[in-house]
Amino acid sequence: MTEDRTSRDKAALRPTLLAARRETAAARDRDADDLVLSVHVVRLAHELGLAAGDVVAAYEALPSEPPTAATVTALTARGIRVIVPITLPDNDLDWCDAPDERRMPLGPDTISAAGLILTPGLAVDLVGTRLGRGGGSYDRALARRSPDTHAFVVLHPGELHSARLPFDTHDEPVDGMLTVDGVTWFRAGG
Repeated sequence: MTEDRTSRDKAALRPTLLAARRETAAARDRDADDLVLSVHVVRLAHELGLAAGDVVAAYEALPSEPPTAATVTALTARGIRVIVPITLPDNDLDWCDAPDERRMPLGPDTISAAGLILTPGLAVDLVGTRLGRGGGSYDRALARRSPDTHAFVVLHPGELHSARLPFDTHDEPVDGMLTVDGVTWFRAGG
């Protein structure tokens, strides 16, 4: 499949996924989901050997996305440094410390220090192809991760696709997904 066709296929799929996401989000208990997701992430971080002083790259969820506020709070309470993205004008990602209200940029390569990366997305398939909103921000950021760092897309239940999603050569796969139902590994490490 050519990159142009893949891009068109992705663009055609996004409105359907976004509509389904809005419906799903409206039916979810956001506060309950926030707490459950934080428990799963803390457990995953522990299983990966992350402890005080280590770094997790997370993100601040949009209202329709699975919530991440409790996750950030739980990780920082354990002494884990949480970095969150700052979107640059070219859609690349810089990073800042989550508690930093001034949002002081740390540099795009800061993600390479993360021992775990949590990404947003609209869907994922069984081989870890993540479909995002189309800016390529996370594909660029994930390309900078350390080779032994695991990346997980955080989704609502029902956003895992058994059919293969369209993918380009520049798309960075994720190692698994997190939902309120738990952790699902797609790649070695689980």
